[in-house]
Amino acid sequence: MPWSNQSGGGGPWGSGSRGPWGSGPQSQGPRPPDLEDLLRRGQDRLRTLLPGNLGGRGVAIIALIAVALWGLSGFFRVEPDEVGVVLRFGKFVREVQPGLNYHLPYPIETALTPQALRVNKVNIGFRESDDMRRGTTLRDVPEESLMLTGDENIVDVDFSVLWRVKANAVGDFLFSVQDPPGAVKAVAESAMRQVIGRSNIQAILTGARQTIETGVQELMQQTLDGYGAGVTVQQVQLQKVDPPTQVIDAFRDVQAARSDLERAQNEAQTYANKVVPEARGRAAKIIQDAEAYRAQTVAEARGQASRFTQVYDQYKKAPDVTRQRIYLETMERVFGGTDKTIIDTGPQGAQGVVPYLPLGELARQPPASQKQGGTP
Repeated sequence: MPWSNQSGGGGPWGSGSRGPWGSGPQSQGPRPPDLEDLLRRGQDRLRTLLPGNLGGRGVAIIALIAVALWGLSGFFRVEPDEVGVVLRFGKFVREVQPGLNYHLPYPIETALTPQALRVNKVNIGFRESDDMRRGTTLRDVPEESLMLTGDENIVDVDFSVLWRVKANAVGDFLFSVQDPPGAVKAVAESAMRQVIGRSNIQAILTGARQTIETGVQELMQQTLDGYGAGVTVQQVQLQKVDPPTQVIDAFRDVQAARSDLERAQNEAQTYANKVVPEARGRAAKIIQDAEAYRAQTVAEARGQASRFTQVYDQYKKAPDVTRQRIYLETMERVFGGTDKTIIDTGPQGAQGVVPYLPLGELARQPPASQKQGGTP
């Protein structure tokens, strides 16, 4: 070289073999490999593998081995939670089940193995993180969880969605939507906001959880089917439904007051259900007693009228006898239980009092000897 004989050595830039920027190659470090040397060594090894005495036969054997290896490259394995998708020149051809399968070698056919048999879970409004000390912790995401209700209140909703790939629709799952998990999450948040926006906060905080979950699931499935995403929404789970943190105490007070109101109404309704039937029962008893008394009185009056009619019929047949009989029966009924005094007018019409011997009372009184305690 022109600069090899210069005093001091080190190239044209002076002593020390330093370059124009003062950082030339250093003799202490390893030198990079020579490209020409590497190519020469590769050619020598190739000549040893292909000796000249084989000729065309050796080339044919190598070609056959290469074709065999190329054909064997079409075998692939599908795991139990996966579904194989075979593409021919980039176009979807068929699906294959878990196990050992085969497709035409690349570049004719290729295979994709998405985890289509696994149930996936996406969380909206919160994130789960694993901590070595605290275990699983939850982190709130307000931009996803805060939603506006139908009565213009704000509610904090955390929920999870369980989804999986539709059967016989893995091709739609892979090629209809660019990011299926992201699409599922966006559709879930949109559907939840729509359902919450049509409901009042009181119903959301109390007993409408099942209705909200069912409505969100149906709306998500309808939207994803419209996209042709090949996704099945299995379940929507509400994790937390609370008012915002700033006003949660006031909402709890209102909720407690509503609970007291419902309890008082239930107690009043219970008392009314107890008192009203009792009053109706007493009223029915009074009415039945009055009906019985009326029936009894009417029956007695009809009996007396019938008796009077019968007596009158007999009286018309024998007036004197009937009159005398009525008189005697009346006198018997009047004087049957009283002391009797008989007044005899006598044969000449003279009035006088006839002594009456009370034989009945004498028969009922004990003898005088028994009164004194002696024997008769």
